[in-house]
Amino acid sequence: MRALLAAACLALLPLTAVAQQLDLSHGGPIDITATDGIDWRQEQKMVVARGDARAVRGDVTVLADTLTAWYRPKAGATPSGPAPAGQPNTAPGGDPTTQDGGGSEIYKVEALGHVRILSKTDQVVGDKAVYDMDQAVLVMTGSHMKLTTPSQILTARDTLEYWSQQHMAVARGDAIALTNDGRRIAADTLVAYTTPSDTQAPAGPKPAPAKPTPASAPNGAPNQPDDPLTASGKLQRMEAFGHVSIRTQTDTVTGDRGVYVAETGLARLLGHVRITRGQNQLNGSEALVNMKTGVATLVSNPSGRVHGLVLPNDQSNPPVPSAPPGVYPPPAAPHKP
Repeated sequence: MRALLAAACLALLPLTAVAQQLDLSHGGPIDITATDGIDWRQEQKMVVARGDARAVRGDVTVLADTLTAWYRPKAGATPSGPAPAGQPNTAPGGDPTTQDGGGSEIYKVEALGHVRILSKTDQVVGDKAVYDMDQAVLVMTGSHMKLTTPSQILTARDTLEYWSQQHMAVARGDAIALTNDGRRIAADTLVAYTTPSDTQAPAGPKPAPAKPTPASAPNGAPNQPDDPLTASGKLQRMEAFGHVSIRTQTDTVTGDRGVYVAETGLARLLGHVRITRGQNQLNGSEALVNMKTGVATLVSNPSGRVHGLVLPNDQSNPPVPSAPPGVYPPPAAPHKP
């Protein structure tokens, strides 16, 4: 029988932050179900769901072998004291809110084993996930981690982070980003920034909107609410740090750090830059890569000279042009989330 903790719909205090696609910190109650039972551990103030566990809040669903949620009294709530003598610690149909002066809130959720967190447009997978409700930050660890959005696919070896309020995803360790138009960026660390989605509502309470017709979105927006390009934030820019590598149709460009701006399709790399095209190689301190045309350009600067090895008989690789000044994006600064 599928155990249901109806009151694991622990009502959370509304937050003022605008919700992102995988944001569990915003919305109504959380419904938790599991096949092997749900333990309510009052002393530890935690709920543990075991076996095909599922937590749903709004449009966000968390799936895992085991789900653990930690709760606490809401701000301003007065604890009513310990549970009556003989009160069991396992209460599939109990209500933790009644033990905390009329209100509790979940502040952390941990998912273990075959983790998937998904919304209508975005999905992240891995072995373990920890979601901090206060910061609206998801940290995924394990093997084969992948974040999939309508704009990109982001993979990592060490950690994959999702910062909802900052509209930011961070991939650490052998990070690779593949954009929806086939562009590839790799580095030790990648930081992807997205724009707020067109369907996100402004902060603060508001009256419930009327049910939209098929031809319109909530609040009369012109876009369909189920359109993934409007329901999910679009990629704005991507910053890369350490062993940066960008591939075009003809070139491989490497450097120490870089930044890519999606709207212009331009990427700028700095530090020990190398452009490799066939057997030709150019070295310098800065390069500009046009991801739309596939042209990589070595940029000279007043402090040094560019140099390279060019094989005249390599017919498949035309000469590398020079870049006009002032047409490339600024370099990425070291990231400190």
